[in-house]
Amino acid sequence: MFENLTEKLDDAIKKLSGQGRINDLNIAETMREIRRALLDADVNYQVAREFTDRVKTEALGEKVITAVSPGQQLVKIVYDELVGLLGREAVGLEFAPNPPTVILVAGLQGSGKTTFCGKLATFLKSQGRSPLLAAADVYRPAAVDQLKTLGEQAGVPVFSIVENGEVVKDAVRVAREGVAEARKTARDVIIVDTAGRLHVDEEMMAEVANIKKAVSPNEILFVVDSMTGQDAVNTAKEFNDRLDFDGVVLTKLDGDTRGGAALSIRSVVEKPIKFASTGEKLDALTPFYPDRMAQRILGMGDVVSFVERAQDQYDEKQAEKLRKKITSEKFDLEDFYDQLQRLKSMGSLTDLLGMIPGLGKQLKNFDVDDDAFKHIEAIIQSMTPDERRNPDVINGSRRRRIALGSGLEVSDVNQMLKQFRDMKKMMKTVTKLMGKGRSVDLSALAGRRN
Repeated sequence: MFENLTEKLDDAIKKLSGQGRINDLNIAETMREIRRALLDADVNYQVAREFTDRVKTEALGEKVITAVSPGQQLVKIVYDELVGLLGREAVGLEFAPNPPTVILVAGLQGSGKTTFCGKLATFLKSQGRSPLLAAADVYRPAAVDQLKTLGEQAGVPVFSIVENGEVVKDAVRVAREGVAEARKTARDVIIVDTAGRLHVDEEMMAEVANIKKAVSPNEILFVVDSMTGQDAVNTAKEFNDRLDFDGVVLTKLDGDTRGGAALSIRSVVEKPIKFASTGEKLDALTPFYPDRMAQRILGMGDVVSFVERAQDQYDEKQAEKLRKKITSEKFDLEDFYDQLQRLKSMGSLTDLLGMIPGLGKQLKNFDVDDDAFKHIEAIIQSMTPDERRNPDVINGSRRRRIALGSGLEVSDVNQMLKQFRDMKKMMKTVTKLMGKGRSVDLSALAGRRN
């Protein structure tokens, strides 16, 4: 996500690192580099120009602190301006005082609307809401079936109208009767999935306007494919003129996106970005936080989001139980397997590592596979319960059986067991030092070479 933009912004800012202070000459050169980086990321030209003008004004203004290096000054200024460009504050959904809250989802074909609807239903359910999905995309083949599949996975009911074995091609009716169904079944939120449409298709644009009129939605969300760059921004403007939507959803942020849509869209349509989608799984949806996104664009990581995801998988009792197991050497392969599953539940491995400050820039040189643990999982799953709880009983014949059962080599089993023992020793050392309030000597953990 934004790797190229991050690298180019970093290179531009570095040019000020060796300067004694910021002046008209060096800031002008740096701003040209930053503007070029933004345009290469497909950011709207007017947005890029106004952004660099604001940064330049701040950098040459009285607010600059002379005790700080020029590079550090510029990073702070660029960060503040990025946060402002992305929206300054996180903006959530507005819920109706009298349920159900009606959320209308619109966007172009292929932008990921239907998948987003499933993700949003999953997100709202995790927040204690009781959502209903309405299948108002009555034109795309299998769209209703896709939404029903997503609803089944999320444990959320789906409303559709089928007569004489055929889907009723009346989106307005589906939306209107879907809201009535939500009231009847005491669902406090209904998410209306509409068909993808081009802004130049007058008939389809009139239809979505009629849906809005029929159900009076509390929220209209416009779904944008992040990989479409400036085109998405132009389309968003056209949709906003017709629908006056309340917020934007950025999908496919885990893809090869240049960032143009994310950095341009709020300035052009003056509507907040409310959600960001970063994967295929139903839990791969997060509220959009401008400050956290700005940190990631500048390669600062996003520790807050990392901790929040970890907290979703652990509570204090679980963490204390795990700590006791590690320090008492009772941590076994069943515990290890459980930790792997929790880590996988936190989301994409690449996305998680990118949240750690300093790692984002290094990851561009490595191919981080989200299936990196599948061999370890296969090996552990091929063990008996006794072998998982007591790895020391795994002798040569057991290793051959485990290798055969996992479809791997004996050497792979040996390597995994060695890595587990090494990791267990390191975890015990780190846990004890943290318990004593001491800092960890990483060189001691890694081992010194004579």
